[in-house]
Amino acid sequence: MTPKGSRPFSASSAAATAAATAPAVNDPLKAALALRAQGRLQEALDILSSPGEFVPDFYTLRGDLQLELGQVKEAAGSYFTVTVSAPDNIYAQCNLGMCLRRLERWEQAAEAFQKVLEADAHRDQIRLELGDCLLHLNRLEDALTCFDQCWSDAARRPALFGKAVALQLLRRFDEAEASYERVLTLDSKAEEAYANLIAMSMEVFDLERVQRYSQRLLDLNPRALAGLQGVALVAIERGEVEVAARNFFKIVETDADSIRATGEESDGSIEYRVSRKVIERLQETRALNTRS
Repeated sequence: MTPKGSRPFSASSAAATAAATAPAVNDPLKAALALRAQGRLQEALDILSSPGEFVPDFYTLRGDLQLELGQVKEAAGSYFTVTVSAPDNIYAQCNLGMCLRRLERWEQAAEAFQKVLEADAHRDQIRLELGDCLLHLNRLEDALTCFDQCWSDAARRPALFGKAVALQLLRRFDEAEASYERVLTLDSKAEEAYANLIAMSMEVFDLERVQRYSQRLLDLNPRALAGLQGVALVAIERGEVEVAARNFFKIVETDADSIRATGEESDGSIEYRVSRKVIERLQETRALNTRS
């Protein structure tokens, strides 16, 4: 007996099903594109799961679907397959670089981005990605050159920031400071620029600059950790116990995990971290304040 409201599976419905799936057999690329347009990404990818004769569009679409589904490693493999047989496929080369960068395979990502720029030197977004890879590879002079070669208005701010980071790592602090200030001229809310200026000022132990940049950051964001840490450290050095303790409590309230030693795992960006010695001094200050 057929349930009420349903239809029996008949020869005609079987034929309709066969007709719907026929494109997957006769033209998997076309069928996958149709499914993708409907938002059925996994089904589209399943159609392309069995590679046949090499067709660049087949592997490129497979890479796109894998990337959309968050399968970055698999997408890199698909794009790589395209670039081996079709090295002039800039789209695949570019996406291969993006995948490798997300996988933190910096050397291979840099090679992919360099190939893209050899084919089209006007891609500043790719040049920015290359510069970031070079920073991670500690090829600082190359990174500096890369950021300097950016020419478009859209790339101006990130290129300036990348240049400032490279100069900071090269310990060319005056030039780095000037570059960060230019970033802030373009974007007055660039908190990461302030954070790096604080870190740089701490490295040369310039308390006046630490105080100035920390306060500017706190004026922008009263809960900015780098700013709170900066004013707390300056207060400790100046013997201002209450100010130091007050800011230390704010740091704990904002993010207790931020109180950690330099050298612990971070996200890779240049950030200000309190050293173990400073943490001990902050804790001593907290204890003194509690006893009083």
